[in-house]
Amino acid sequence: MGYDKAGIAAFHGRTSFLDQTTLKVGDDTLTAQFVHIAAGAKPATLGIPGEEHLTTSDQFLEMEQLPKRIVFVGGGYIAFEFAHIAARAGAGVQILHRGASPLEGFDPDLVDRLVQATRDLGIDLRLNTAVGSVEKDGDRFVVNASVEKSKQSFEVDMVVHSAGRVPDIDDMTLEKAGVARDKRGVLVNEYLQSVSNPAIYAAGDAAASGGLPLTPVASMEGHVVASNLLKGNHRQPNHGGVPTVVFTLPPLSSVGLREEEARKQGLKFTVKNEDTSGWYSSRRVGMKYSGFKTLVEEGSGRILGAHLLGPDADEVINIFALAIRLGLKAEDLKTMIYAYPTSASDISYMV
Repeated sequence: MGYDKAGIAAFHGRTSFLDQTTLKVGDDTLTAQFVHIAAGAKPATLGIPGEEHLTTSDQFLEMEQLPKRIVFVGGGYIAFEFAHIAARAGAGVQILHRGASPLEGFDPDLVDRLVQATRDLGIDLRLNTAVGSVEKDGDRFVVNASVEKSKQSFEVDMVVHSAGRVPDIDDMTLEKAGVARDKRGVLVNEYLQSVSNPAIYAAGDAAASGGLPLTPVASMEGHVVASNLLKGNHRQPNHGGVPTVVFTLPPLSSVGLREEEARKQGLKFTVKNEDTSGWYSSRRVGMKYSGFKTLVEEGSGRILGAHLLGPDADEVINIFALAIRLGLKAEDLKTMIYAYPTSASDISYMV
């Protein structure tokens, strides 16, 4: 109804290109001056036998009843967030991750603490465990995996795909429109315009824009594209200082550079890293695992990165993100007068 009032015609169905600016949407054919691709993401193809038996994250959220035994394939956001929910709701949960460390985009020291918290919750988190196949046996499933040179099998009631997502553009016949892409999505310039077809723009998960695959980033890029379509290319997305969070208990958050990234850029910086489980903000809620790590550039005092684990880390990280985007210095955050007692009031001890 809102689209109708705004004069927007909505067409529903899988979309594919017929030529540079003509699309096939279901039984309809549409031609436009410009096309904006914002198709989102889908679960990555794993290429294993029995892959069709995996439950997607969307399907998991639509369940009416929680299975008793669940395996999550992969160790990213989806696995940790859903596993924490399922375990607290009484399910027996396992996470099988093929790598040596899960949540690879986050600070490894804080990830280690979250791994401990996850295992304390009763979740069976197994690393260096690659799933090779999934078999359906009546109402149950058998997950076959390899751990180094040995084989293991897990009998469960549900297997959830949590091994990453990719742009949902494979069946759009982009080649007919002359739209260049790679595995990250449509190749775009600084205005989110296709580098090979100027009539095409892309944003969010569908674009290889360099931004994190997050809902607020997609929304920001959508606004940028809309403005450029209406007024000509004049806006560029700002991907600096974008926070990201794993919504577990405790939550894990991050913004800016990790130590390894800062060193690769040749930056000189100081690191402040501390276990905060003994701080009042953690003790008052019985949070056994909490900590932080901040990176401050030497000389300038510029905040390069902040990584938090603990109570309200999902909220406090936004202050660090604001500081990075606006170029505030560590001293600005240290001398700020915060409401007390709040989790944000701990910031002055983190920089």
